[in-house]
Amino acid sequence: MTSPFPTEFSGLDCLSTGALVLDADDRILYVNPAAETLLGVSGVLLLGEPIAEIFERSPDLLGAIRTARSEQETVIEYELDVAVSTHPPIRLGCSISPLEKTPHAVLIEMRAVDPQLRIARLEQARLQQEANRELLRNLAHEIKNPLGGIRGAAQLLEHELPRESLREYTQVIIKESDRLQSLMERLLTPHRMPRFGAVNIHEVLERVRSLILAETPSVTLRRDYDISLPEIRADAEQLIQATLNIARNAVQAMHGNGHGHGQGEIVFKTRVARQITLESRRYQLGLRVEIIDNGPGIPEDIREQIFYPLVSGREGGSGLGLAVAQTLVAQNHGTIDCESRPGRTVFSIFLPLPV
Repeated sequence: MTSPFPTEFSGLDCLSTGALVLDADDRILYVNPAAETLLGVSGVLLLGEPIAEIFERSPDLLGAIRTARSEQETVIEYELDVAVSTHPPIRLGCSISPLEKTPHAVLIEMRAVDPQLRIARLEQARLQQEANRELLRNLAHEIKNPLGGIRGAAQLLEHELPRESLREYTQVIIKESDRLQSLMERLLTPHRMPRFGAVNIHEVLERVRSLILAETPSVTLRRDYDISLPEIRADAEQLIQATLNIARNAVQAMHGNGHGHGQGEIVFKTRVARQITLESRRYQLGLRVEIIDNGPGIPEDIREQIFYPLVSGREGGSGLGLAVAQTLVAQNHGTIDCESRPGRTVFSIFLPLPV
């Protein structure tokens, strides 16, 4: 039987990963057998169909395709909920690449996400971060006491100094002691128990949005909300602080890359997340909040350690903002993931939805 697909793509038939090729009009030009199996749909039925109709319930996939086309570069999404027609959504990792040899064509590679591998990775990261936080808490307690003594001694010395000019030195000691004291407080304060109540996630994001725009009016902050999302049980103040830390981190990264004059853009996006694992527990439905920025991306050499305390990709940064954000989200039974490349960094906060 003659294949209905162009022979130039026959080499993709042997791939174990699913592969789709789109033409210049975003219609499906080719589907390999692995993709048929993965999606549970015959390739003949998909041939010539607009991708926007086939995957109309998969806005994140369609957005990644648009990005790959507009920027003419490969876009990788490690986890997406992909739904074909009326089929239930499945969790896939996708890579979308423009094809050089076929003008205006786009290749979509799909692979099933192994939930056990993801759970193991998240658990390993959680244990490492807990160990780091415990170490820092102990360190902060040890530093606080001598700091108070240093500051007190500097104040006493200041009163005994005969010349005003010499007091500049004691002021340096006092101010630096205060700065370190503030740093120690920030290390210790995230560990209060959360106060759970009904929380509208969009009210949290609007509060953060107003704070960011007040601090940095030059940043563009767009909303992409799913307003049908229900309330969750969480600590609103902790979620505001966690989201604010991530958004401020994005602002500082963009300003450090010359985006401080109206070019920087942050997007707050909310969606339902299906079949998610939080704290080793499986949830049918969850809430996903994405904070997306168009900054320079996270340096590759620290990408795996960005949630560790005192790790920062910015000169002069304390490296506490993201570590504190993760602690606060974890106290609300959630988790944070991050994907980053130059021009697009996405922090995703996952929280359970009430059953």
